[in-house]
Amino acid sequence: MPKAPLFAIIAGEMSGDILGAGLMQALRQRYPDARFIGVCGPEMIAAGGETLFPMERLSVMGITEVLPRLRELFRLRRQLVARLLSERPVACITIDSPDFTLSVAKRLHRRGVRTVHYVSPSVWAWRQGRVKGIKASIDLMLTLLPFEARFYEEHDVPVAFVGHPLADMIPLEVDVAAARATLGLARDQRVLAVLPGSRGGEVRQLLPDFLAAVQQLRAANPALQVVIPAATGERHDEISAGLAQAGLAEVVTLVSGQSRTVMAAADVIMMASGTATLEGTLLKKPMVVGYRVGALTYFIARRLVNLENVSLPNLLAQRPCVPELLQDAMTPDALAAAVQHWLDNPDAVAALKAEFTRVHEQLRQGASERAATAVAALLGAEPDNRAQVPR
Repeated sequence: MPKAPLFAIIAGEMSGDILGAGLMQALRQRYPDARFIGVCGPEMIAAGGETLFPMERLSVMGITEVLPRLRELFRLRRQLVARLLSERPVACITIDSPDFTLSVAKRLHRRGVRTVHYVSPSVWAWRQGRVKGIKASIDLMLTLLPFEARFYEEHDVPVAFVGHPLADMIPLEVDVAAARATLGLARDQRVLAVLPGSRGGEVRQLLPDFLAAVQQLRAANPALQVVIPAATGERHDEISAGLAQAGLAEVVTLVSGQSRTVMAAADVIMMASGTATLEGTLLKKPMVVGYRVGALTYFIARRLVNLENVSLPNLLAQRPCVPELLQDAMTPDALAAAVQHWLDNPDAVAALKAEFTRVHEQLRQGASERAATAVAALLGAEPDNRAQVPR
């Protein structure tokens, strides 16, 4: 190992940039003179990374958005691979954004560069055959969630479960009173947080039924405080219009951003299925998860996705502990009844909090430090003393 090792590190979006910066800082504790080149966002650049082109050039989502950019993306990949092969890094660490980053890892791996991928694609959920290509492209997978690591172990892919950075950031005990004070909510009344998603399509699909459920809940609980965080200015306008149409503009608090604070203040959360449910889990909140997509999309997805439960709380608990109301099952009556169940059953809430505390402790591993330890072990610089994957 050279005294000043060069690491290639590639991230394609902001969440990966945050993970990459934490990993770089942890690796520098082991290799003080290490250099990092690749594709970096502002956090990674601030941590000393050299970016070969702006990370934003990889931030493309959706089929129709990608197609016009394919030629540019292929060119960027060729240039990136050629530069990294000329530099011969001790390892290439690719972070999330698997369509682009794993294709780079595959080409470098073929030429003898050790490759690590950080954040598993959802291969455990759908198109499981992709694991063969992943196994041929990387020397080590770093997973954020334990059930992901178990999947790779079953397929003989070298893996390290490192925990989730959010679990490191969110305290084990939530200060509900402080969150309510921040939002100007009454301290001694029930609070329902409503999160209808961060994308326009989600809000259009979910908001009408979510608000109809709110109407029922407020009819039964007139003192119930309802708060909705809007992810963006566009979502704020859409939700505001929906509230006005439902006659709820005067009784529902709509805030810009602050979704974690809103969830921390809540007694119960009614929310779209997605990554925000992980935050709700770490905040130890009872929740009702709802989701709806187009009929054709759902028809295809049900045949591709190999899961009994789809929400992260249930996947992490390895059992159905929060209601999942999907497609036709997501009605205002069902949503309201599921929320009311949590409001009326403090013993069930206490049991759920205990379960979510167990999950939080399981994920609270010091993700950046564990990821750096696993990379160092791959390079032979440290013993492989990774803890056993939680069962």
